[in-house]
Amino acid sequence: QVQLVESGGGLVQPGGSLRLSCAASGTIFSINDMGWYRQEPGKQRELVATMTSSGRTNYAESAKGRFTISRDNAKNTGYLQMNSLKPEDTAVYYCNAQLVAVVAGILVKDDYWGQGTQVTVSS
Repeated sequence: QVQLVESGGGLVQPGGSLRLSCAASGTIFSINDMGWYRQEPGKQRELVATMTSSGRTNYAESAKGRFTISRDNAKNTGYLQMNSLKPEDTAVYYCNAQLVAVVAGILVKDDYWGQGTQVTVSS
């Protein structure tokens, strides 16, 4: 069974930094795109950043210059380094991965989400 587990969220003061991690587990054959999304209460989930398996990145305008997405393919782990955090960055952050894994003995390509990690930026 494939799981994505995020970690690294928490409470930070404005201007501070956090590093989120997303570890994928299971019998994974390959991971294509990995990404980070966030959701505030009562709002739709929105893209923060994505990275392809070849390293091409895409950032939301609000993340450009402050956040950096990266991944360690050998560890099936993705990261989001967040610097210069602002109160408006407060949200639940979700990891997403499009991957190929062995499920019930066959290769399956699917889209997976983590359970989310809370990031709160406040003084």
